[in-house]
Amino acid sequence: MTETTTRPWPALPLAHATAALTAPGSPFEVVDAVIEGRPYRIWKNAPLTLLHSFMAGRQWGGRTFIVYGDERVSYEAFARATLALAADLKARGLKKGDRVAIAMRNLPEWPVAFFAAALCGAVATPLNAWWTGAELAYGLADSGSTVAIVDIERLERIAPHLPELTALADVLVCRGTEAVGDPRVRRLEAVIGAPATWADLPAGEMPGVPLDPEDPAAIFYTSGTTGFPKGALGTHRNAGCGAVAGLYSYVRSFVRRGEAPPTPDPAAPAKVGLVSIPFFHTTGCNALLLPALVTGQTLVCQRRFDAAEALMLIEREKINLIGGVPTVAIQLLQHPDRDKYDLSSLETVTYGGAAAPTDLVRQIADRTSASPGSGWGMTETSATHTHHFGEDYVNRPDSCGPAMPVSAIKVVGPDGADLPAGEVGELLAYGPNVVKGYWNRPEETAATFVDGWVRTGDLARIDEEGFCFIVDRKKDIIIRGGENIYCQEVEAVLFDHPAVAEAALIARPHPVLGEEPVAVVSLAPGQTVDAATLKALTAARLAAFKTPVEIFVIDGPLPRNAAGKVVKAELKARFG
Repeated sequence: MTETTTRPWPALPLAHATAALTAPGSPFEVVDAVIEGRPYRIWKNAPLTLLHSFMAGRQWGGRTFIVYGDERVSYEAFARATLALAADLKARGLKKGDRVAIAMRNLPEWPVAFFAAALCGAVATPLNAWWTGAELAYGLADSGSTVAIVDIERLERIAPHLPELTALADVLVCRGTEAVGDPRVRRLEAVIGAPATWADLPAGEMPGVPLDPEDPAAIFYTSGTTGFPKGALGTHRNAGCGAVAGLYSYVRSFVRRGEAPPTPDPAAPAKVGLVSIPFFHTTGCNALLLPALVTGQTLVCQRRFDAAEALMLIEREKINLIGGVPTVAIQLLQHPDRDKYDLSSLETVTYGGAAAPTDLVRQIADRTSASPGSGWGMTETSATHTHHFGEDYVNRPDSCGPAMPVSAIKVVGPDGADLPAGEVGELLAYGPNVVKGYWNRPEETAATFVDGWVRTGDLARIDEEGFCFIVDRKKDIIIRGGENIYCQEVEAVLFDHPAVAEAALIARPHPVLGEEPVAVVSLAPGQTVDAATLKALTAARLAAFKTPVEIFVIDGPLPRNAAGKVVKAELKARFG
């Protein structure tokens, strides 16, 4: 981390720094706007639509955009493949508003599929590549996707479910040739070729579909307390907010320090980022992929996060930026071979999505050359809503930063009344980055989105200067290494076993992942079942990260309160 001077810190109060950076003429200028009848503050220079983001990316030409293993794809090659796929989809009848599901690893094909759908005016619908076949089939059916673009692993999972997915008209598969006997399945390579050949494709033409900032652009799936995935419907404007937020927070750290912000130099070598968080998460897409496209970064993608490989890549690729969940930073710092690699290229290590140990920021500052950063957001806020870097984070290691200048936060009591600074209540968020609502879920939308504010389900407090501190989660949710595990979904699977009378999923602290799921079950009278059998049941029905790491089978009922609800605090004290 950059050495601080002896002058007092901060050199500029947060409000003054914000005013200076968002003033007229600034790259981060903020202006007032009325959107669908509500007043907002918006980034004047943010990309209005994903078309604008795409065009901003194409200006980088032959600069490397995506690195995946030995594959290197330039910005121009990416653009040509995207336009070729968009032309194919449009020729086959894809219309504005249709949903295009994307289910694959962080392959170079992922952003091609995402932007090809967006340029056609379709609603890109990323699905969790860790989901089982049944879960993927649910996402495809719930979204009503007419096109699915998948890798071979995801095709193998959904193949048994294809007969029931009657809305699907077209399935494009990459990185595999396995036939599934369904005429809807075709090879993506037959349309755009392999990544190594994309630069040889024709320059291509824009689909010519008019796009508005308030048009639906993407559905990112999240889950609520019901345990069933819900699709958060985001707009083009929502996506554009993410292209500005992280850079603004980074520049603000210089201003707060009393230094001149770094001057952008288009001729300078590209910043290089390590990407381990999946693009199918709103963080991976809106907070990493889209900003990289607009600013001309090179993204080095791992098949899956592996700390040893990441250390090698940092040295080989001269990685400057690391983003993701706290687990990534923890594993890098704790790896026994860390000192064997040259990590001097690192400039920033930033994360969100899960609780981070308060000591992590100090470790980053003391043991690397990077400036640490942390933020908070959710699928419903299109990723980043609060953020801070450098000394702001070092001095408030338990905070996730202040809200972006275009956004607002507040905490409310049980009666919905605003609470003063320092008091704990439910966190609400507002801004042009908040999604329209949930796809085809009017009741849940009405309950969660109130007058433009999204009820986050998180308990928080906000200090006098506007920094947010997440205290606890109101929702029944476990976050394992940045992945959400919704307790009722896992409990429902356990309940399906005839021997189980009650089931409760609780979080157990984990030094790297933050939390891991542990289940406690009681048996129906006269029934017997062992933990291994129950664990196998959950493993067969759920994604691996949702499977309890340990299951306790107890005698007698689970503890309940007067209202009949399981008292999980007691279970955590005993088993957590």
